Amino acid sequence: MIFTDTHSHLYLKGFNNDLDEVIKNAAENDVRYIFLPNIDSSSIDDMIDVCNKYPGTCFPMMGLHPTSVKANYEEEMEKIEEQLSKHEFCAIGEIGIDLYWDKTYKKEQELVFRKQVQLAKETDLPIVVHSRNSINEIINILTDMDIKTLTGVFHCFSGTEEQANKITDMGFKLGIGGVVTFKNSGLDKVIEKIDLRHLLLETDAPYLAPVPHRGQRNESAYIRIIAEKLTEIKKISIEEIAEVTTRNALELFKI
Repeated sequence: MIFTDTHSHLYLKGFNNDLDEVIKNAAENDVRYIFLPNIDSSSIDDMIDVCNKYPGTCFPMMGLHPTSVKANYEEEMEKIEEQLSKHEFCAIGEIGIDLYWDKTYKKEQELVFRKQVQLAKETDLPIVVHSRNSINEIINILTDMDIKTLTGVFHCFSGTEEQANKITDMGFKLGIGGVVTFKNSGLDKVIEKIDLRHLLLETDAPYLAPVPHRGQRNESAYIRIIAEKLTEIKKISIEEIAEVTTRNALELFKI
């Protein structure tokens, strides 16, 4: 049985003291592949160092996170593009629009998102989409940009069934994480109606730890907890959950 964590920030400072143990715990829980999204220029070196330390397990993405889009976004984007010309990455991510924390740079977020979608088309890479309070806006942008050949995943999906269907109709996956274990999230009712072939598992570590670890540091080993919740929702074996979601991930990221 092989699980895949398609979204984990293992390079952040919260893992500095025990990363070896975190990777070991993941392996002991059958999590073989871990995909690392970038945040901004300050996270690039640490992310690449982690992937170099654990080759074949950790795979890097490259992108500018929407909450890092500030007045200096052009300088940040130059660094992102420079990295894409220097190294191999499995995706353009984490990119998108965040209308939860701060709407000051909403227009710039949209501009940067469009630019990175274009980069994905040019490099033939999937995109990993951050869509907090902005699912409809992102769907509209992707529709406007004519993304017939583009693939990707809406990370940390927590939208409605209608939004889920629009996303999967575009050929995108839904990233399912710890939120599905939260008592009042309602995500379980949505996911129940979505075919497993459209789903990926993710932790977003160190954030959004699943129950019973909610409020604590999240880690890749907890993918098994999310998978166990899906077995309850889908009424299928954990082996099938692992097989299908890992196949979905490896096909998307071309590993």
